[in-house]
Amino acid sequence: MAEEEKDEKGSKIIPINIEEEMKSAYIDYSMSVIVSRALPDVRDGLKPVHRRVLYGMLDLGVTSGKAHKKSARIVGEVLGKYHPHGDSSVYDAMVRMAQDWSLRYPLVDGQGNFGSMDGDNPAAMRYTEARLRKTAEDMLADINKDTIDFQLNFDDSLEEPTVLPARIPNLLVNGTSGIAVGMATNMPPHNLNEVVDATLAYIDNKEITIEELMQYVKAPDFPTGGIIYGVEGVRSAFETGRGRIVMRGRAEIEPYGNDRERIIVSEVPYQVNKAQMIERTAELINAKKLDGITAIRDESDRTGLRVVYEVRRDANAGVVLNNLYKYTALQTSFSVNNIALVKGRPMMLNLKDLIRHFVEHRHDVVVRRTRYELAEAEKRAHILEGYLIALDHLDEVIRLIRESANPDEAREGLIREFGLTEVQAKAILEMRLQRLTGMEREKIREEYAQLQELIKYLNEVLASEPLRMKIISDELIEIKEKYGDERRTEIVHAAGEIRMEDIIADEDVVITISHAGYIKRTLATEYRVQGRGGRGSRGGTTREEDFIERIFIASTHNWMLFFTEKGRCHWMKVYEIPEGSRTSKGRAIQNLIQIEKDDKVKAFINVNNLEDEEYLNSNYIIMCTRKGTIKKTALEAYSRPRVNGINAITINEGDQLLEAKMTNGSSEIIMANRSGRAIRFNEKHVRPMGRTAAGVRGITLASENDEVIGLVAVNDPETTILVVSEKGYGKRTDVEDYRVTNRGGKGVKTMNITDKTGQLIAIKGVTDKDDLMIINKSGIIIRMAVSELRVMGRATQGVKLIRLQEGDEIASVARVQDTGTEELGEEEAGSPEESGSAEESGSPEID
Repeated sequence: MAEEEKDEKGSKIIPINIEEEMKSAYIDYSMSVIVSRALPDVRDGLKPVHRRVLYGMLDLGVTSGKAHKKSARIVGEVLGKYHPHGDSSVYDAMVRMAQDWSLRYPLVDGQGNFGSMDGDNPAAMRYTEARLRKTAEDMLADINKDTIDFQLNFDDSLEEPTVLPARIPNLLVNGTSGIAVGMATNMPPHNLNEVVDATLAYIDNKEITIEELMQYVKAPDFPTGGIIYGVEGVRSAFETGRGRIVMRGRAEIEPYGNDRERIIVSEVPYQVNKAQMIERTAELINAKKLDGITAIRDESDRTGLRVVYEVRRDANAGVVLNNLYKYTALQTSFSVNNIALVKGRPMMLNLKDLIRHFVEHRHDVVVRRTRYELAEAEKRAHILEGYLIALDHLDEVIRLIRESANPDEAREGLIREFGLTEVQAKAILEMRLQRLTGMEREKIREEYAQLQELIKYLNEVLASEPLRMKIISDELIEIKEKYGDERRTEIVHAAGEIRMEDIIADEDVVITISHAGYIKRTLATEYRVQGRGGRGSRGGTTREEDFIERIFIASTHNWMLFFTEKGRCHWMKVYEIPEGSRTSKGRAIQNLIQIEKDDKVKAFINVNNLEDEEYLNSNYIIMCTRKGTIKKTALEAYSRPRVNGINAITINEGDQLLEAKMTNGSSEIIMANRSGRAIRFNEKHVRPMGRTAAGVRGITLASENDEVIGLVAVNDPETTILVVSEKGYGKRTDVEDYRVTNRGGKGVKTMNITDKTGQLIAIKGVTDKDDLMIINKSGIIIRMAVSELRVMGRATQGVKLIRLQEGDEIASVARVQDTGTEELGEEEAGSPEESGSAEESGSPEID
């Protein structure tokens, strides 16, 4: 520390490094600007000056039902009590809260000249008048019920609120802007209906994603209307707190005269000065940078905004309009920067953060309000209990009071004789004689009974968080009903934001997955039909010890739901799956969807739409595991894609997910196991369960070594059951040959299993219109028509479907739609050695 010196008068002088002093002073100043001036509180969305204006107006009593008061009177009140700064800072803040083109839901009701969209200044404060709007009253509601903390004002003579109770999510619906030191905030306004719906959705599900919240809050909603051009900036703002939103004025081209056109602008972008926009356009026309406009007129009046651009006869109005967007403020951008104070610290916030902090604030307000109301109710009940005691002993009480020399003696006598408290005795002595009439006595008893009910309810609220959340939800619904309105700003997709679906052909592709987890899509027409018993053609170049294991037909515009053996569900658009030739190996699934290294995809489902509610609720996902468990869940539970996937089913230890099928709720279910037995039951016997349930018993296994090899969901009466064994034998059987039993049984014989056939490897539901893809472990693939296989009985061993080389086995069987390709003869496409031999360590899992 610096040594002290003394000047000639003996005063202390402490030498200080000027650099350190300036740094310290500037940090103090910057923190003051950040916390006490420029940034809003995340809870009520207000800066200190706005909060002080609203509280000062409440202090003055200028509520929505009272007469307007002079703005100068209000400004003086706020300056003198709470805001020791210039009067213009207070007046400007109040004026902005009254402008319906600045705030989406204004908080102040102004009377007089409060400025205009042309940048005109408001009249001096001595000429204008103001009062609170009902929206502001809801921001201040319950402020006197100990719902928020107060702090001392600048001279410690009064208390002011540190935050408002804020029933309205003001920060989101009205937005804000401010420049601090080293940081700034710029938050757009939103539609109240959308914000309330999103908040209610968050209250119902705290794990809701930003993507799901965006189904409610589509985009900002500006008070001046206009058009949001492109949603990428909106998405970025909602997800990260930063984003650039392109805004356009609403313009229409209309004909007039004989062969002329004109552009009519009825809405301008938010925060655009209309007069400056017109002036700048005129300058560009004079400078020959804008061509094709012969006249500009501002025809705006009190009924609405109207700017007319007359287009030259030989000019193209569409081109002129695009140039107006390009060169003038008719198109501008709003740079979102969601910085607000969270517990006194500036933080960057996404959409979910903003909603979460508001809900937490409202929860705190409800808890504090309930405690206050409970304390007040208990105080009143305590006094009423004293009244009831006095009324029950009325003659004795009157006698005691008459015989007492003074009030103190009477109070002490009441306490002593009837066991009353000090408060009760004092209340009895102050009771008016009219309360002793029969009617008044009955009123006291009724009030006491009502208070007991209220106390019971308030205690229930304090004990139950779900009940408190319901109160918050009910109050938000009430706010929505009072102030909610239609969206003003239209959302238009920019030309550069054309969805991939719009430029990708909608066509069928074959999806293949190898045993090692490589995936690709290939045009279905690349696979050619061959006769039964053929050797097949190359189905994929694989690494050593790998082989193609699954095949699936899907449209490029569909969603694919991937289910893994650990019971997880992941999503991907079909066109996002990398395209490959028939002989390429594809890409590792691990690089495309985020699954664990020791997990494998076991099933995937082609889903047409994840947005149609009727479709989602009328279809189900049926899953089965190796150990014979079956589970049914509505498709709706899997309709909200998440990057990291979700739990689709709880898998018990030692078990794995094997199959997942989509059904209509009334399918016939057939499950088969390796030992050659199958069970049939209607899926109605499997009740729908939640997403994380484990399921129920579907089939009882024959032995510890037995396991389920597949599940078929039958909807089509033409469907027959195809079973295939490891050594290339297969057969078709009518569904009716399998008698209906209760789920959980051992089932009936579905194929005569011998050493010659090997154990079952696959069960499929097929019709004569289908083809089969049969893949063996050495990578050979054959395509054959199901119609070539005749229908046989359950107990037969079937026919040879494919000639296998010694030591080879069938790896996978898939049902595919007949593409109508010309049937070809037998074709040799390389030996197993060329494609890599497979380890003979048990049968692979199938599609």
